Amino acid sequence: MNKTTTTYLSLGSNLGDKLNHLQEVVFLIQASVGEVVKTSPVYETPAWGFEGDNFFNACITVETSLTPTVLLEKLLEIETKLGRERNKGEGYSSRTVDIDILYFGKEIIKTDLLTVPHPNLQLRRFVLKPLADIAPQFYHPILNKDTRNLLQECKDKSNITKTPHKLYTNRSQLFSQLEYIAIEGNIGAGKTTLAHKIGQDFNAKLVLERFADNPFLPKFYEDQGRFAFPLEMSFLADRYQQFMDDTSQFDLFKNFMVSDYDINKSLIFAKVTLQEEEFKLYRKLFNLMYKEIKKPKIYIYLYQNTERLLQNIKQRGRDYEQNIAPEYLEQLNRGYFDYLRSFPEQNNLVLDISELDFVENQADYETVLDQIQKYAVKLSF
Repeated sequence: MNKTTTTYLSLGSNLGDKLNHLQEVVFLIQASVGEVVKTSPVYETPAWGFEGDNFFNACITVETSLTPTVLLEKLLEIETKLGRERNKGEGYSSRTVDIDILYFGKEIIKTDLLTVPHPNLQLRRFVLKPLADIAPQFYHPILNKDTRNLLQECKDKSNITKTPHKLYTNRSQLFSQLEYIAIEGNIGAGKTTLAHKIGQDFNAKLVLERFADNPFLPKFYEDQGRFAFPLEMSFLADRYQQFMDDTSQFDLFKNFMVSDYDINKSLIFAKVTLQEEEFKLYRKLFNLMYKEIKKPKIYIYLYQNTERLLQNIKQRGRDYEQNIAPEYLEQLNRGYFDYLRSFPEQNNLVLDISELDFVENQADYETVLDQIQKYAVKLSF
């Protein structure tokens, strides 16, 4: 087993999606540098030494087996990957991400490329405040004072504001704090497949729609006018019972729940398929049931254009779906977007995956996960 060194790093960002930049840094450090064992709260701080937008700052503790030189190289690679463009002139400037090595164990290092402890850490309140959260009693090997004393003596009186945001060491931990994610979409959008992949990759409990067992579904596609009302009522009853059974029982061996539908799907489909008077009656019953339903922390809508939907439907080969009209799919898409617009207080995330294949292409799957991550980070309280 390789020997590891406890290393303290300072993270900062004041360009673009600042919070997600910091979260990406933590994930990349965890993947290529060492184990991230502690993360401080995220602080909002004014730009230090130049005029610019406020920063988000944090400190982390990393156990790494890398040498100081290799560690620096890895951190510079991460900065570049996340869009850091270094100012060739003198002075400070805004940046997507900034990673500084504060301490490398208790070593004292001074080379042309690296000085440790960081020569300015005792002067910077935006460094000392988050560092005090994770290493309050760590002694500066040159100044021989711990972080708390350095913070008390710091002459920098910049206004440092603690935000409610947190940083997580991996995506599984981040997604876990969401508790429940609902993935929705039109017929053939890929919601069940995505739910399966997320469930497997991040140890989530799957809540899947039991559509195949509905005896009215094949009949509905043959005669919509006759079978629309019994189909929607049976779906509503089934979904309500399943939600009450599955979402109310927490699985101690799973990190969170992910479903391939949301109970509001019943309302969206019913509005498209039912006559006006039927829908009024249906909605009364729906509203009574909805009060008791567990609500998702994020509602993800997978959008695919009608052409892609028809291709997917044909490919999966369910006989009773092969005659679905393009107009019906377009009506459903409009119904979903009308619902999303009417429910802005919900955490709605629309993902256009018309040009993506997250089943066969790992890069496309990562694109989908990145979008979910960025949205989840904003909710990371």
